[in-house]
Amino acid sequence: MEVFLQQLINGLTLGSIYGLIAIGYTMVFGIIGMVNFAHGDIFMLSAFIALIFFMLITAVVGTGAGMVMLALVVVLGLAMFVTSLWNWTIERVAYRPLRGSFRLAPLISAIGMSIFLMNFVQVVQGPRNKSIPPLLNKSITLIESTTYSVQISYKQIVIILTTAVLLAAFWYIVQKTPLGRAQRACEQDRKMAALLGIDVDRTISITFVMGAALAAVAGVMYLVLYGVVNFADGFVPGVKAFTAAVLGGIGSLPGAVIGGLLIGLIEVMWSAYFTIDYKDVAAFAILAIVLVFMPSGLLGRPEVEKV
Repeated sequence: MEVFLQQLINGLTLGSIYGLIAIGYTMVFGIIGMVNFAHGDIFMLSAFIALIFFMLITAVVGTGAGMVMLALVVVLGLAMFVTSLWNWTIERVAYRPLRGSFRLAPLISAIGMSIFLMNFVQVVQGPRNKSIPPLLNKSITLIESTTYSVQISYKQIVIILTTAVLLAAFWYIVQKTPLGRAQRACEQDRKMAALLGIDVDRTISITFVMGAALAAVAGVMYLVLYGVVNFADGFVPGVKAFTAAVLGGIGSLPGAVIGGLLIGLIEVMWSAYFTIDYKDVAAFAILAIVLVFMPSGLLGRPEVEKV
């Protein structure tokens, strides 16, 4: 039981990161019906941005406990801003000109942008892993036994709480604010939304900015959790986050986070009780089984065609 509880905590931590990335996927797909395959690399780019800012700030203010926490807060804000600027530029340059084109054009552009971002970071930062000193390593012992101790570290608490707070904040924005109403109107019918006075291009751009901000938070949390990042770290988490969005129900913000938590739990539990070699196979197999019986995902709504 102690091992199970420890793996449950680890799975929720990893799943929270997947959930943050998955929200960006589900928001963009919900409005323009496009799978932004570059979103995983936006997450990777944000981790490098956070790494650079963290090293610069700590070089100035030092690495004391209080200074490190202050540096992390500043890094989080800077990473969200710079990453959002990157994604806004990508939407304007790579996606908006192709919005009225045939359906595969934006998808091909997204794949090309993903490859560009990966190779750009590889050239600028080099192919080797980049690391930071261990952060927030202190932990709280929940259960103490003679053979095993169940612990939760401060970084795990921060990651889980951050995900919960951001999910609540973004759900409120989408459901209760004028911006959210504009996003839901564009999701239902972009042409009718434009006729009713909604600036569709601006709404889509803001959606890309919001998705990038969440990816930046995930990138900072990933860097804090593992302490290392590589130029290729965007592909696999990106695919798993998209899987989480599909599993939870594409277009549903709570579904994206629930899907992320499930993917994280499946991956961690499989690694703990079976073999780490097939943890990805297990996650995708569960996705396939769920979609056979629930094609719209766990919280997704079936698409209704108007005639």
